[in-house]
Amino acid sequence: MTCRLVALGVLLALVGTPAAQAQMSLDVAKITCRQALFDKFISTKTKLLALWLSGYYNGKRGNTTIDINAIEANQDKVEDYCRLNQDITVMEAVEKVLGPKK
Repeated sequence: MTCRLVALGVLLALVGTPAAQAQMSLDVAKITCRQALFDKFISTKTKLLALWLSGYYNGKRGNTTIDINAIEANQDKVEDYCRLNQDITVMEAVEKVLGPKK
């Protein structure tokens, strides 16, 4: 009987406790190259950042096509530039490396 009560108590505790999820919002315009390269959280998300930036700039141009190979190649170019210019923002690096966006 005691085992059943303990098991029931554990089950209710697990079901009744909402899963803790960390929410993090980033202002992409403020992310520096140093953060993109070395920050423990941001550096692991560079592919997501590259996709977001691609969507952002393509959206500004009204372009709805996606070229996966171009995104990867552009990400490599921007990362190389960022290694040499760690104090500028990633968005500045994108504009320097890939040219002015119309």
